[in-house]
Amino acid sequence: MATFLHRVGRFAFRRRRLVVLLWALVLGALGAVAVGGPGPTGSAITLPGTEAQRAMDLLAEKFPAANADGATARVVLRAPDGEKIGEAGNRNALAATLAGVEKSSPDIAQVTDPFAAKAVSADGTTAYAQVTYTAADTELTGGDHLGLERALESGRDHGLIVEASGNALAPPGASHTAEAVCFALAAVILFLTFGSLVAAGLPLLTAVVGVGVSLTAITALSGPLDLDSNTSALATMLGIAVGIDYALFIVSRYRTERVEGYDAREAAARANGTAGSAVVFAGLTVVIALAGLAVVNLPILTSMGLAAAGAVAVAVLVATTLVPALLGFAGERIGGRRPRRRFAATARPGRPGPGQRWISCVMRRPATVLLLAVAALGVIALPATKLELGLPDDGSKATSSTQRKAYDMLSQSFGPGFNGPLTVTVDHHDPTAAREGAKALGSALAGLPGPAAVTPATFNEAGDTAIITVVPKSAPDSDATKSLVDDIRSLAGDIESQTGARSLVTGTTALNLDVSDKFSAAILPYLALVVGLAVLLLILVFRSILVPVKAALGFLLSVLASLGALVAVFQWGWLKDLVGLEQTGPVMSLMPILMVGIVFGLAMDYQVFLVTRMREAYVHGADARTAIESGFRHSSTVVTVAALIMIAVFAGFVGSADSMIKSLGFGLAIAVALDAFVVRMTIVPAALALLGRRAWSLPGWIDRILPNVDIEGEKLSRHTPPGTVTLPGTPGPDLTSTLDTFR
Repeated sequence: MATFLHRVGRFAFRRRRLVVLLWALVLGALGAVAVGGPGPTGSAITLPGTEAQRAMDLLAEKFPAANADGATARVVLRAPDGEKIGEAGNRNALAATLAGVEKSSPDIAQVTDPFAAKAVSADGTTAYAQVTYTAADTELTGGDHLGLERALESGRDHGLIVEASGNALAPPGASHTAEAVCFALAAVILFLTFGSLVAAGLPLLTAVVGVGVSLTAITALSGPLDLDSNTSALATMLGIAVGIDYALFIVSRYRTERVEGYDAREAAARANGTAGSAVVFAGLTVVIALAGLAVVNLPILTSMGLAAAGAVAVAVLVATTLVPALLGFAGERIGGRRPRRRFAATARPGRPGPGQRWISCVMRRPATVLLLAVAALGVIALPATKLELGLPDDGSKATSSTQRKAYDMLSQSFGPGFNGPLTVTVDHHDPTAAREGAKALGSALAGLPGPAAVTPATFNEAGDTAIITVVPKSAPDSDATKSLVDDIRSLAGDIESQTGARSLVTGTTALNLDVSDKFSAAILPYLALVVGLAVLLLILVFRSILVPVKAALGFLLSVLASLGALVAVFQWGWLKDLVGLEQTGPVMSLMPILMVGIVFGLAMDYQVFLVTRMREAYVHGADARTAIESGFRHSSTVVTVAALIMIAVFAGFVGSADSMIKSLGFGLAIAVALDAFVVRMTIVPAALALLGRRAWSLPGWIDRILPNVDIEGEKLSRHTPPGTVTLPGTPGPDLTSTLDTFR
């Protein structure tokens, strides 16, 4: 691997104009296709294989008119305090408001009359109207959204309290503030690290190219593959983070090679062969973890995982081809002269840097440090035992939003279960059996203590399928409503055995229960697949059994601790003002398994970058203890910088208006901080110190069948190529004596 990437680096450096032109052509071609594409679709969640999804599919088939793809809105109107909505003045204001809603868009098919539909609360203060559109929510224009907002505002001008919910409302405006903040923070960190604008700007430039290629590709494929709007957000988040980090590792290694005396072209080639090899294998672990999300068989999770994996793969290609090419353009401005002037000073013994002092502390008492670090992560992980999962609804939105206000008004006036009705379908190929089943189920439902209301069965034209709506007495996310779903499903089994008619339950709570069951069933196979493949890959990289196993155990600590922090902030509300969180609630159901995949990939990134330098020193003759100290000294600073950049990137997305992106950004920022600084820089060297030489051992029969990927660049260190320049009065090129230019 090292020799192949060495050749790639030399070629890219020598033919840099061609390489830059090819990447520009790729970006331009994808951009042209993306401009004519439809862009990402909505973010609706489907759950193949679950009862709730089967019920939704049945409704779409048997009641096509009731399950059209058109957008919907629910307008909630309340009379001023002390008045009734049915009083003459308020009723006229309601009629005028709904007339304005009907005229707000040419795509509106119907606006129901609350009085005719009996959609008025028992106390007479509140009513709601259902609005249906002929166009899908993704097809509505800014004019449609503005017209609806103006109609709602006109109702407020008439003295009514008017709020609305539904997918017909304008989605949150796309903001690139998070990306701008990410790049600004990363630029500051890189400049402080390199002390050179050119060196700091190169990783940012390559990250922009990588993210640009990824996003244009996702946009171009959004229509054919029906990708949702969250897909590009995750790809952007990871593309920026790994794109900057991967380029950072190669640029920093290039500067080290220049200090050792290699000319610019050979330094770029050797940096690509060594750090580039680590980038390739680190990227592979991330790709495996993200692509493995497909085993859950959840379309939104599969699309997000594959798109993010593609963004990481592009970042690897950019780092190993475009970075060496740009190093050729940068020349000495990348910092080649400065390290040479500092060479003599760094070669002389002096005061140890922070990295050296830290590793010395860890190595003095590795057992104590290991126990303390594991205990600290265990304490942080404790809140994860109280993890509650749920799907987002209007009740989880900010209290200042019109959707949340409408949700609260309906709960107050119609009962807490009104916002989470359960839909029960009853079907049989024989209409007579279907009617018998619906009648028996309706009678049984009326006898349960949980429902506040049970509507009579409504049949389709064929008479073989019925809908029964059950409004719970309790809120959608309450334990009582979950128990009601279980009771209905139990009744459904009894009714089917009696009449042969099948009954299915769907709705918000039913979806939550089904998605939790689906994830519970998928988490172990997913972990087995992803961790198993990654461990095999790390065995190939490090030629060790214990190092990969230790890496996987450290990952479990990181992800559990990050889930604990997520629960403490987003579910319990600790420090919620610090992250701009207006509303606490259950953690989104997708979050745990999504975080497992992403955090595992990123954890293996730092494992590869840190431990590769330790193994490099060990392979080149150092004893186990010296190899740990040498590898840590050479890689700790650059890994620290990479982690800080990644934390800054993820933290930048905490400001997102989307609750899923906000929580994901927070969780990933915490996970990277804990994994990089507690697990990789504390637990890993402590465990390696306790294991000694055994850490690097491999059974002979396994060693014989494994190919030698040479990630440490051992073959590169055996020769000094023509054109290499050695500085007067300094050691010659020798990877065993590489000095840390960032110390």
